[in-house]
Amino acid sequence: MTKISVIVPCYNEEEAIPIFYQEITKVFKTMKTCTLELIFVNDGSKDKSLERMRSLAKEDKKVRYLSFSRNFGKEAALLAGLKYAEGDYVAVMDVDLQDPPEYLPKMYKMLLEEEIDCVGLKTASHKDYSLLRRFFTSCYYKIIAKVSSTEMVAGARDFRLMTKQMKDAVISMQEYNRYSKGLFSFVGFDTKWIAYETPERKVGKSKWSFWKLFRYAIEAIVAFSTTPLVLSSFIGILFCLIAFIMILVIVIKTLVWGDPVGGWPSLACIIIFVSGIQLFFFGVIGEYLSKTYLETKKRPIYIVKETEDANPKTKMKKK
Repeated sequence: MTKISVIVPCYNEEEAIPIFYQEITKVFKTMKTCTLELIFVNDGSKDKSLERMRSLAKEDKKVRYLSFSRNFGKEAALLAGLKYAEGDYVAVMDVDLQDPPEYLPKMYKMLLEEEIDCVGLKTASHKDYSLLRRFFTSCYYKIIAKVSSTEMVAGARDFRLMTKQMKDAVISMQEYNRYSKGLFSFVGFDTKWIAYETPERKVGKSKWSFWKLFRYAIEAIVAFSTTPLVLSSFIGILFCLIAFIMILVIVIKTLVWGDPVGGWPSLACIIIFVSGIQLFFFGVIGEYLSKTYLETKKRPIYIVKETEDANPKTKMKKK
């Protein structure tokens, strides 16, 4: 029997967890040659998500869970799940069922029949996104495709099924600032994509606000491209050339034609404009410096407080 580990990061998903469990177990009943290892990762939830995980783990030995000491973010949850997984193949899914479990048999069949290492899902449309969010999402993929040497597939979801070899390659990259879509692409294993239309969430609301997505996009660009630094240098040189040409023009006009030097309003506008450009690129440089600072501190990416085999409260009761 082939074991497939399914990793499910959760943050305040008490309503979605039981529904997801029912759907995923239905799918695996149809996969006669496969066994399921279902790994929930509790990313510091404030609701009853952890209680739901504990209950399922008691009822079903195929269910395992990790619980963080606080909220470390989805990227940390994905890494923890990948490290904890013991399956021959590993899937990463969202608990809200926008990653439909019924695609897993098809994905598994493709891995067996074709010489590939990973099958992922990508979407061209997302019913939950507003027009403005769709516009910015489209812009993001166009920008990162231009500035990054690592291929970023437009509309790619985290939902994918991969071989153990690919999983181990992703785990080997222990960088603190993580962008999993980029890391999955960076390892370079053969991946095929299935296009689909993302369904609406069954329960709950998305935890990703516009600001969080914007920050996530900036982190992705910084993590997989140094183009913003090159661009800042290029624009700095360009402004120096423009300033030099303007100085020559003013000197020639004053000496040859006797034109007086322009007044302060134009000068003030130029100073404000150039200062704004400088501050913007200081911010770009600062973003790279902050990432370097976080990497050099070598802090743990996550801290596990509890698993299905190690519950601190249960140990205290036994004592």
